[in-house]
Amino acid sequence: MSAAAVPSHAPLIVDVAATELSDADRRRIAHPLVGGVIHFARNWRDRAQMSALNAELKAIRPDLLICVDHEGGRVQRFRTDGFTRLPSMRALGELWMRDAMRATQAASAAGLVLAAELRACGVDFSFAPVLDLDHGGSGVIGDRSFHRDPRVVALLAKSMAHGMLQAGMRHCGKHFPGHGFVKADSHVAIPVDRRGLKTILADDARPYDWLAGTLAAVMPAHVIYPKVDARPAGFSPKWLQDVLRGRLAFDGAIFSDDLSMEAGRYIDGRLLSYAEAAFAALGAGCDLAMLCNQSIGEGLALDGLLDDFQAAAAAGRWQPEAESEGRRRALLPATPAPDWHALADSAAYRHARAVLAKAGLAAPQDA
Repeated sequence: MSAAAVPSHAPLIVDVAATELSDADRRRIAHPLVGGVIHFARNWRDRAQMSALNAELKAIRPDLLICVDHEGGRVQRFRTDGFTRLPSMRALGELWMRDAMRATQAASAAGLVLAAELRACGVDFSFAPVLDLDHGGSGVIGDRSFHRDPRVVALLAKSMAHGMLQAGMRHCGKHFPGHGFVKADSHVAIPVDRRGLKTILADDARPYDWLAGTLAAVMPAHVIYPKVDARPAGFSPKWLQDVLRGRLAFDGAIFSDDLSMEAGRYIDGRLLSYAEAAFAALGAGCDLAMLCNQSIGEGLALDGLLDDFQAAAAAGRWQPEAESEGRRRALLPATPAPDWHALADSAAYRHARAVLAKAGLAAPQDA
């Protein structure tokens, strides 16, 4: 079965190795099962290079969703050559405690600046905002959380999402149903949250309930909630289909978290291969499966993933989903992105930066 014969559904999000595309990168990006690319700090040198990289990606695949984890605070991949140093979400939550209305204004401004600067370099989508609650014990979440109170989290997240939408970018709430209660880091361990469904829905998952009609996308947590399901949330039909889709009526896109994280792939007593994990995530209800940091070196894991998916599609073991593909395409920007000079002249962008500066939440831009 040739790549061109694969049915039209591109559920895989992958990465590229460096600041320029290799021949192997180009071959993988052209594969019809690849629906998106996620960038990391290693892919960044400066604005001109990032713009050129993304232009080449789009030349290969015009419908490719170009993504990045760019939240503000310690999770901000691009920090130089004019990019605004954005505040952590905790800083916005702390501002809320002093002046709630000023905090919502600043959250909208942060979202607009975040999205506008990324779009001016050819990035389509950022995995933000974080909806996890700050229970005080999670090092991996920590200051990435707006607040302990789900009401504050929901309102500030909605404000940030509004700012992103003003700049033409969709958004992603993470990590459903909540990563903030557990201390373990799912990059290196298997977090287990032993609370029951009623408790979680009344606390950590409340922002998803309140924002279900607003969120464009959701990313589930690599966390096990054994009183609900023995599988991590991102591999659980109970969490994704029964709770998120059914009970909360969310109808946007669902991304898996990074499937290269071993903790996330340890399911039913064994460590799944990358392809097995991707099939499990999609089978549970994810629309898109993400495998990060596997393009470095020979990229054998990525090639194996693509081969396994193509073989499964040809044999009928995996069925493409038109609805999932529609959700992926709905995340693509609907308007052209401004170039950097047009952005700098934009009154809305200048005002948003002024709002952040007045609140003491934006460091000066690097030259």
